[in-house]
Amino acid sequence: MSAEKSGHVYRLHSTLELPLETVREYLDDDPELPDGITAVDVTRRNNTLILKAVAANNNVSKYTPTAQLKASVTENRVYEEEPDDRRGPRWGEEEEEEIPSELVEFAAFKGDRETVLQNSLLQYEMFQVLCNIARQAEKGTLTAITAKDGDLDATRIVDGEDRPATIEVVEGRQESKAASNGVNWRDNKFIS
Repeated sequence: MSAEKSGHVYRLHSTLELPLETVREYLDDDPELPDGITAVDVTRRNNTLILKAVAANNNVSKYTPTAQLKASVTENRVYEEEPDDRRGPRWGEEEEEEIPSELVEFAAFKGDRETVLQNSLLQYEMFQVLCNIARQAEKGTLTAITAKDGDLDATRIVDGEDRPATIEVVEGRQESKAASNGVNWRDNKFIS
């Protein structure tokens, strides 16, 4: 499987956070997976969730690591929404009744490419799976620069919705600092 066919992920940054149950439901509902992936294996090790691509190509060695998505699992207390007529506590009034809540496990796909999306075989395809998971999230942002068939593409998903994104090519930070702060040795009148 060549890199040109499957695409490439150049930059990725994610702050996605969604209930673990939502991720499991998405994968259990037999989603349409990108070409090259027959299934996604789900593994949990302590507080880490790993979603690993299962290659459709039988020529892939069992020792070749396929792309995987990595998320940390945390437990958060989720409160039911308060009715509008409730206000903050007032002195002298009876104690307010406690707002019902429950502990919910969340999967946090947070970090840059190497943290969230690992291994190169089927990397672009697993990025597409991550985009579909991002569309399930009510909280967080996924931004990326990818290439498919030689074309660069910008992706931006915010709070579960696709948003417009563009790619802007700018001078690198180190290059611009060197140009503005460095000594020009070629045209220096003090050196003969």
